Amino acid sequence: MGFARTCSVALVGVEGVVVEVQADLEPGVAAFALVGLPDKSLIESRDRVRAAVVNSGGEWPQKKLTVGLSPASVPKGGSGFDLAVACAVLGAAERIDPRELSDLVMIGELGLDGRVRPVRGVLPAVLAAADAGYRQVVVPEKTVAEASLVPGVSVLGVRSLRQLIAVLTDEPVPEEDEDANIEGRPDSLLAGLAVPGSGLESERMRGDRLPDLSDVAGQHSARRALEVAAAGRHHIFFLGPPGAGKTLLAERLPGLLPRLSPKESLEVTAVHSVAGALPPGQPLVDRPPYCAPHHSATMASLVGGGSGLPRPGAVSLAHHGVLFIDEAAECNARVLDALRQPLESGYVVVARAAGMMRMPAKFLLALAANPCPCGRHGTLGGGCECRPSTIRRYRARLSGPLMDRVDLRVAVEPVARSELLSLAQGAETTAEVAERVRAARDRAAVRLAGTPWSTNSEVPGHELRTRWQVAPGAMAQAERDLETGLLTARGMDRVLRVAWTSADLAGHDRPTAEDINWALELRTGIRRGVPLTSGVG
Repeated sequence: MGFARTCSVALVGVEGVVVEVQADLEPGVAAFALVGLPDKSLIESRDRVRAAVVNSGGEWPQKKLTVGLSPASVPKGGSGFDLAVACAVLGAAERIDPRELSDLVMIGELGLDGRVRPVRGVLPAVLAAADAGYRQVVVPEKTVAEASLVPGVSVLGVRSLRQLIAVLTDEPVPEEDEDANIEGRPDSLLAGLAVPGSGLESERMRGDRLPDLSDVAGQHSARRALEVAAAGRHHIFFLGPPGAGKTLLAERLPGLLPRLSPKESLEVTAVHSVAGALPPGQPLVDRPPYCAPHHSATMASLVGGGSGLPRPGAVSLAHHGVLFIDEAAECNARVLDALRQPLESGYVVVARAAGMMRMPAKFLLALAANPCPCGRHGTLGGGCECRPSTIRRYRARLSGPLMDRVDLRVAVEPVARSELLSLAQGAETTAEVAERVRAARDRAAVRLAGTPWSTNSEVPGHELRTRWQVAPGAMAQAERDLETGLLTARGMDRVLRVAWTSADLAGHDRPTAEDINWALELRTGIRRGVPLTSGVG
């Protein structure tokens, strides 16, 4: 009779649970039972592990073998348990000293030839192990850089099961040659890490050239609103005819955002690792992600879901970045309304029969839509033939509760010929605007020091009204709009937030009447006749 145990990690969404992998050998008819609520892919590990052990020069025990995964109440899935199961079996068979295994956390898939293949979710798995007090983890060599992002944890990367057995038994470590990939083909070992069609712009995260704001012709008001959105992390909505530049503007929004802090980078990297959206060769995401799902996206793809335990959706993939929904009026209204809760809370809770999980979803929302089905309503000489009732129904697809959460509503007009032909003359670059955004965020950070908030969009309205006062008389127009029903109480709070961001960009100590009136204009679409003198944009 032999017994050994080691540990691995089960991922529930983007959070990990340390699982004890126990192997027990008893006399009897040779059999291999795997218990502890495994899914189909984990049950198949029995065949992978047996072949890997034999092809690594080991002897498979011809006894009754039971492998238990504890706690048994936690659903477990994926191939990341293979390495831990194999070592636990070898420990029970006394090929490895069981005492060498008890304090290790092992993560990795085994090929039939014994090679250790990388799996998704290594970073959140190692974070969970560190939180549980483990200080030594074994991972595939290809994911060592990702696992090493967690401080205070010793990481051992192995290419094969043979190498790990040698390390644990103090034998000479055999050299394992890397597979020679055919030129032009991706690394076969990394095939399981990437999930195609995630909707993420991976080129933006690999350091390639970002779309520059200098490419945008005209649109001075929209550019100014884009700058405010980046400085205060305010949600923004572009309304205009096709070809006016709505998508062009939204694609340049991530370049205006500051780089992620170390804590934010770990959060974003953990989500992308679980989702299989981590760019190859880049273990840490340090730029705000940009996710642009198609307008036909389902609710599960947007907020998270899938069969069994839910997977991260677009709102989680855009965590600390930008979620852009083009042709928003063409989206299913129920799908768009599902954004209302994460817009307020910064996270999404998805419940399924297999379990419930909470995933981060603190994103900057950018919406774009045409004014009517044909897209020509309100344009000079557009010739719109849509009926008024049709236009009303079209715009009603963006519900009032959703739009009430959007701070900036920008009318994007068609570009004039003179502006289009003078594109390269005096247009500000992304770098110039991003520097002003960074300075405005620094001012807000100084003012909000000692509070749980870091940007103006996070500050509760009560605090804005009582703790940080605007200039005397600046709220007169906003108060009138509130009395007439043009503004809701939530809308008033959001006007204050935008005004504070405008003041930060202009270097004001507090918002003036011009800042408030400009924020009202963006909120209501009614021109106030007061020129903005704050110097934004």
